[in-house]
Amino acid sequence: MTNLNKPNEKDAETVINADASPSQNGHSDEKRVEVTYPEGGLQAWTTVFAIWLIQFSTFGYTNAYGVFNDYYVRIYMEGKYSSSTVSWIGSMQLWLVMSSGIISGRLYDLGYFYHLLIGGSIIFVFSLFMLSLAHPGEFYQIFLAQGVGAGLGIGLIYVPGIAVVSQYFYRRRTLAMAVVASGSGVGAALQSIMLNKLFQRLGFHTTVRISAAFNAGLLCIGILLSRTRLSPTPPQDNNLLRHMKVFFREPQYVAVVLGTFFNLMGLFFPTFFLQLNANQKRIMSESLAFYLLPVMNASTVIGRVIIPMMVPVLGIFNIVTPSVFICVILIFCELAVTSAGGYFVVAVLYGVFWGAYVGMFAPMVGSLAKTDSEIGARMGICFTFNSFGGLIGTPIAGALLTSSYVWWQPTLFAGLCCAAGAICLAASRFWIAREKDSQIV
Repeated sequence: MTNLNKPNEKDAETVINADASPSQNGHSDEKRVEVTYPEGGLQAWTTVFAIWLIQFSTFGYTNAYGVFNDYYVRIYMEGKYSSSTVSWIGSMQLWLVMSSGIISGRLYDLGYFYHLLIGGSIIFVFSLFMLSLAHPGEFYQIFLAQGVGAGLGIGLIYVPGIAVVSQYFYRRRTLAMAVVASGSGVGAALQSIMLNKLFQRLGFHTTVRISAAFNAGLLCIGILLSRTRLSPTPPQDNNLLRHMKVFFREPQYVAVVLGTFFNLMGLFFPTFFLQLNANQKRIMSESLAFYLLPVMNASTVIGRVIIPMMVPVLGIFNIVTPSVFICVILIFCELAVTSAGGYFVVAVLYGVFWGAYVGMFAPMVGSLAKTDSEIGARMGICFTFNSFGGLIGTPIAGALLTSSYVWWQPTLFAGLCCAAGAICLAASRFWIAREKDSQIV
């Protein structure tokens, strides 16, 4: 009988890594290291499941923010604050999730994986319990608890959770990371339904406490099951500015950073505003509109898991770039739909292609690394820069929406931002293809 705890030796992949760190002159000092990746086994897939649970609880909660945004604008803020102001809660959370990567990525490279997971989980759960104490109409209380506290906690967890999967997989890395990323899609779908139902039955305070306890349990299981495999291999030079100087000499890396910045400005517009859009236009009943976000987030699982299977054949940039262009078309389609069925079609299709982008976002950035020791730093730097897109994107969209709900203005803004991001990714793909002399990139 096969021992599930031992990966099939035929599947294992041995790679000669040049453990590089940038030197004073910008070149890399290399130390060649042989690394074997099991490409499977009980420990590998248990860790994938553990990080899946963590993604379910944390980034899934971030992706479910549209439920809060709708509830705050229409009910809990008592009409005191505009949709633009309320959007700062979700955008601050998103900014901290992404920007914290510059810290958590470096600490992960230095071997502080469990410290980051445990510390981030404590901050996240504590912040949710503090959110449950916030009073109606008190913006600053909600902003500090949900925007700042929860965002920081999730941010400390996000990059290490994604990066640790790379210790077990090389050939199947994109697929493994996509499976992990699907946790946030499933989490957002189920937590959206749970929050909508409980808000109606139990009110805000009790709902948030139940949600906090539920996520705390999942995080405990995830932390207990997750395992690192390789000893920390920090670069010889830990000067972050020097790393940035080397990375930003690569045009393909610069284009990816710019592209993901613009994408983050626009791609979260449907996530934050689709439910509010449907409720405000009264095209469907409120109870039916509650299922738009769960349907969209559930559809992301297709994009996060199924579409990445084509990466070995087509290349990651050849999939991500068209996916963003399709998202642009679907964002503009929101202006044309006039029926409940149309809204759900847009929600499903957007979920698929948005999920493909989100599922392959981290592997795409990681694929630019010359060695595994660079993965955390490259992800952290990229996430930090593009996080500012997430910080300002939805508040700008909310301001363009105005109190009169002029939907074409924020829709045009979000669509153009995503189009600019897709063009940058296409440029990066061009440089990589020229460097590798291959169109499969």
